[in-house]
Amino acid sequence: MIKPASRSILIIDGDESISIKLNKYLSKKGFNVLVEDSVQSALSLIKKEKIDLVITDFELAKYTGIELLQKVKIYNPAIQVIIVTAYAEIRLAVEALKKGAFDYVTKPLFPDEILDTINNALEARLEALEQPKVSNRKSNKVVPKYINGSSYQSQLVEKHIDLIAPTDMSVIISGETGTGKEYVARRIHMKSKRNNMPFVAVDCGTLPHELAGSELFGHVKGAFTGALSDHKGCFERAHGGTLFLDEIGNLSYENQVQLLRALQEGVIRPVGGSKEIRVNVRVLVATNEDLKMLVEKGNFREDIYHRLNEFKIDLAPLRERNEDIEIFAAHFLKLANTKLKKNITGFSVDVLEKFKMYDWPGNLRELQNMIKRAVLICKSDKIEISCLPPEITQLKSFNDLSTSIMVANGTEAISLREITERAERGAILEVLRQTDYNKTKTASLLQIDRKTLYNKMKSLKIVENA
Repeated sequence: MIKPASRSILIIDGDESISIKLNKYLSKKGFNVLVEDSVQSALSLIKKEKIDLVITDFELAKYTGIELLQKVKIYNPAIQVIIVTAYAEIRLAVEALKKGAFDYVTKPLFPDEILDTINNALEARLEALEQPKVSNRKSNKVVPKYINGSSYQSQLVEKHIDLIAPTDMSVIISGETGTGKEYVARRIHMKSKRNNMPFVAVDCGTLPHELAGSELFGHVKGAFTGALSDHKGCFERAHGGTLFLDEIGNLSYENQVQLLRALQEGVIRPVGGSKEIRVNVRVLVATNEDLKMLVEKGNFREDIYHRLNEFKIDLAPLRERNEDIEIFAAHFLKLANTKLKKNITGFSVDVLEKFKMYDWPGNLRELQNMIKRAVLICKSDKIEISCLPPEITQLKSFNDLSTSIMVANGTEAISLREITERAERGAILEVLRQTDYNKTKTASLLQIDRKTLYNKMKSLKIVENA
């Protein structure tokens, strides 16, 4: 259990009223709260004081919350960061998660929600700091955060997990942020012969280049400024078990060379050390980028790609598996009820319709956060439209869209499927033209992967320079 009095929280927000309210609330809860109104003063304070958690607004003077996040992680990767954002900035908040933020909360702030997020962040920090001490435990059971969906894509992923788990093959898990890549990696580990040995997860996207080698392979005392004692890297801590490297494409060339040797020969050399250490580790990696494209651009070594690509699991974004939305929503509702000590029984029909219309840029994580917030503010026994944020409530229903098209054309209403396909085809064509038919840029702007774009272009009969 986290002891608030022993935890220091730094608040950085240009809005003085928010800072004052947060300071007052968290101080009453027993936390040691520090407040700064600029990035420069905040960073100076971090260098002088022991800070466990930073809460920062996304919009800051001269900097964004993401830029501050990166600076904090370079100074001390163990400090957790929570981003405070407006609903309109959700996509940017998702980007912050890729850069290493623990989570984001949306304005207006609710006391129970922010306290719950803070406690989770501090617990995660404590687990990360204690991990080297507990890595030799005989059991490493993980309580699943999610359940399996019923869609074809979800069932296929489960079959792939069952197929690959008993082997020692390396696996590339690809998918957008929030699709559950680490969950899949943990499922593979728990169904493998290594399930009684450590599972160690590392987010390569949050590792500063100058510290990545130390985190992965360890270092010896005196290897660099600040190396006051020997440090075991992730490979050594995962010995006998599974190492999960998230956002593998962010590793520097130098660290890729060391990684290849560890994969091929099963040996590592700590930074500053002269002695090689033999390790027995199964490596699973994840990425939201196209590693093959990175290889073609020279940003990722081809030999490592082929060494890792013994098996691949692709996770579809939530918007492409609508039949899973209701299943996951019901599961997240149970979790939120337990966490917030409420008894919301379900969702209105209108809410479920809006859920299936929304594109979910943050995927399962965004769905879970949205439901938790809705449960928090819900006053009835079911979650109604009024509990949802503007980006969902302002979506036009398909019936409204069909009616507006019928009236505008003065003709009979066309099918729902045709309306959807016309709108999707028009959007894709417009972005293709804007990017001069650069499919990589088009996929990025549409927030889908290239494979999805190609499939949609094929099904919608879109040809180049159409």
